Amino acid sequence: MPDAERCDLLCLDLPHAEQIRRRLDGELIAEAAARAKALADPTRLTIAVALREGDELCVCDLAWITGRAENLVGHHLHALRSAGLASSRREHKIVFYALTGRGRQLLDAHLELVEATP
Repeated sequence: MPDAERCDLLCLDLPHAEQIRRRLDGELIAEAAARAKALADPTRLTIAVALREGDELCVCDLAWITGRAENLVGHHLHALRSAGLASSRREHKIVFYALTGRGRQLLDAHLELVEATP
């Protein structure tokens, strides 16, 4: 039975394929995958959208908005910060979070693609 994702015949265009392979930057691809993975979780995506809408929010606000526990929201914020998609700043006893420029661009591009899909 033929596999829909595979060629039935080896048809490798070696010069073309090797040229593309040499241009691929493994480090860049790994970084892009990590950023995309950070938005792949529904809670993190909800937090990112809330930060886009609210510009800057504290964990308490984000916990209320998402309906999740503050410690869970903190865990997800850590993942967003590690991926370079969110930043934080402390003001006395409150920590505020915001999307980075890169985070906003990736979120906007992702949501635009989702909204455009029929």
